[in-house]
Amino acid sequence: MTERSNPRRPATFRLDDPHVTLMEADEDSGRLARGAIRITPEADPMAMPVVTETTLVARSGFRWGTLFWSALGGLVLMGLGLGLANLVEDLFAHNQGLGFLGVALAALATLALVVIIIREARSLSRLATIERLHARALAAIISDDRAESRVIVQDLLKIAHGNPQLARARAALQGHADDIIDGADMIKLAERELMSPLDIEARRLVSVAAQRVSIVTAISPRALIDVLFVFAAALRLVRQLARLYGGRPGTLGMIRLMRHTISHLAITGGMAASDSMIQQVLGHGIAAKLSQRLGEGVLNGLLTARLGLAAIDVTRPLPFTALPRPALADLAKDLLRKRDGEES
Repeated sequence: MTERSNPRRPATFRLDDPHVTLMEADEDSGRLARGAIRITPEADPMAMPVVTETTLVARSGFRWGTLFWSALGGLVLMGLGLGLANLVEDLFAHNQGLGFLGVALAALATLALVVIIIREARSLSRLATIERLHARALAAIISDDRAESRVIVQDLLKIAHGNPQLARARAALQGHADDIIDGADMIKLAERELMSPLDIEARRLVSVAAQRVSIVTAISPRALIDVLFVFAAALRLVRQLARLYGGRPGTLGMIRLMRHTISHLAITGGMAASDSMIQQVLGHGIAAKLSQRLGEGVLNGLLTARLGLAAIDVTRPLPFTALPRPALADLAKDLLRKRDGEES
């Protein structure tokens, strides 16, 4: 056990004593008079900034990129329409039956395109509704607004209406609709009732995806196969989590979700946090027990789990307040326990 140099006996003093000097830790104490008392303030852990929720701030101003892609898309659609019209005219000129067949196929393609556009628009609208609901719930918790919390709970019940797994939770929450409950407590009650079973299922989905990525990348012979499989697994995991929490993302919705998930990882420093956690987990003798390929598989599985946790934060309609946030360390334990079971 190490001993302190120059031990000093405990003493009491007044803060307004002229011999007491408040100095920072990096300041030179050589200018202090003999017998003076130096006080160095320490950082209060409770006062340190903690990132609880991250909100992607929309950029203001005119978006030239949006204008460019919109104009380019319009030109492409006009070109396709003109080409289709010329094709139908050529078919009629060659044979009248082929012309009518071309018109029928063009009508079916147009109908399918309209349906796809409507579905994509509804998907984007539903995802935007969930994002706004998340921000409104966080604001209601801070302001403790009872009226707003009731509206938020009703909107949340509309989103969860199509999930038969939440039938009992919806009935229990509707039974408290007329109770005298503060705004923040109402949001927390809705989170405990509706989000608890979904969080359990989300944790299982992330754990399964991480284990699958770990196994496949550990036995695959090519790095290209690893990259493709990890990318496909990430897309599948984000889509499953979005559907679980009430979102129904289409193609454009998945692009938006992946962009928000990656932005969430960048804002919260998730990759750096996962790297330090991985080094801590693999540094306690586990790396020595695993081969190089198995170690790479575990690493890829942990990174997939971190991506899944970020996707949960993005797709979840309520912030984590009453329920604990899933931790990467717990998923790492499941992954390593699964790996140990396979080795034995």
